[in-house]
Amino acid sequence: MSETADRVVAAHSVPADRRRGAELRVLLGPKTVGSTSGFMGVAALLPGERIAEHYHPYSEEFLYVTRGAITVDLDDRPVPLAAGEALFVPVNVRHRLRNTGDEPAEVVFHLGPLAPRPELGHVDTEVVEATP
Repeated sequence: MSETADRVVAAHSVPADRRRGAELRVLLGPKTVGSTSGFMGVAALLPGERIAEHYHPYSEEFLYVTRGAITVDLDDRPVPLAAGEALFVPVNVRHRLRNTGDEPAEVVFHLGPLAPRPELGHVDTEVVEATP
């Protein structure tokens, strides 16, 4: 039996990525824990914030709202989600996340499988001015 080290990653230890709007943190992924099948992270959206529309040509995405309420636009069709609800986003489906509630929202996301190369995994279809 092989020994594996625990690979615990705290959200506060991962720098926030705001290139697509709201705050994203990849917690478990190739860079942080050496995963080879996908990656998992958290998104934090203040009221009115969004994550710009994009799609994944190789990966399915799983979203789970842990706090607040968001709307996910799937190919321009709005799907409201509240805390405790999950949504499946198929490969090649354009999607954007918007905090449409009055309180901060938190979302856990998982994508898999990984694209053959990182730069092929995410295709932006709109630009959102990043916040510092």
